[in-house]
Amino acid sequence: MPEGDTVFHAARELRKALAGRALTRSDFRVPRFAVTNLSGRTVTEVVPRGKHLLIRTDNGLTVHTHLKMEGRWRIAPASERLRESYRIRLILANDQWRATGYELGIVELLPTAQEERITGHLGPDLLGPDWDQAEAVRRLSADPERSAGEALLDQRNLAGIGNVYKSEVLFLRGIRPWRPVGKIHDVDALVSLSHRMLDANKDRVKRVTTGVSRRGHETWVYGRRGQPCRRCGTRIRWAELGDRITYWCPSCQPD
Repeated sequence: MPEGDTVFHAARELRKALAGRALTRSDFRVPRFAVTNLSGRTVTEVVPRGKHLLIRTDNGLTVHTHLKMEGRWRIAPASERLRESYRIRLILANDQWRATGYELGIVELLPTAQEERITGHLGPDLLGPDWDQAEAVRRLSADPERSAGEALLDQRNLAGIGNVYKSEVLFLRGIRPWRPVGKIHDVDALVSLSHRMLDANKDRVKRVTTGVSRRGHETWVYGRRGQPCRRCGTRIRWAELGDRITYWCPSCQPD
């Protein structure tokens, strides 16, 4: 599931392939921008912002994409034959590399000067150069009655955390997802762990929260419904929280 670390990794790969080079092909496969052509424009920057990805060009335009639930980017040599697919939403290529975006949840073009319109509401970016832990703690604590699980997923509080990390950090801090933020005794420690966990995974292709990369051992509770807790053996439970499924251990995460 794409989260802030996935976007960070994608931005780095796109930057290496596209930045500083003129585009020889741009193919927007979304109705609104179907006739848009950025060929000849140079990609100047590729910037991750939480779960958003911003590809800036030298004519003052930004290609904004969001992976949502299923999106992914694939980088390949420009000379490699492209296997056509209805899942392709965007192709950006230069004379050396081709970046193909599959099942991207958002694809749009906007003036670079107006990027704040889509990212201005976001809280501190967990993987951003301007990460501000104190501000993230302040935002989370501003609504003490809200459940910890929902507050962590709100990108206005801190940007980049998603359902996997939400489930994992709450487990590691012994916090049940429904506990009100105001009843968490150390919000700062929760935020700090979120930052450290994403930072530890930003350079990995395979996400690991347990420290064990062996298949089936990567997470503590996420995706492990009915399996024994790795700490106490209690069966992992799951339930809806807002519009997401959350996982927790009833013994390790008391009310």
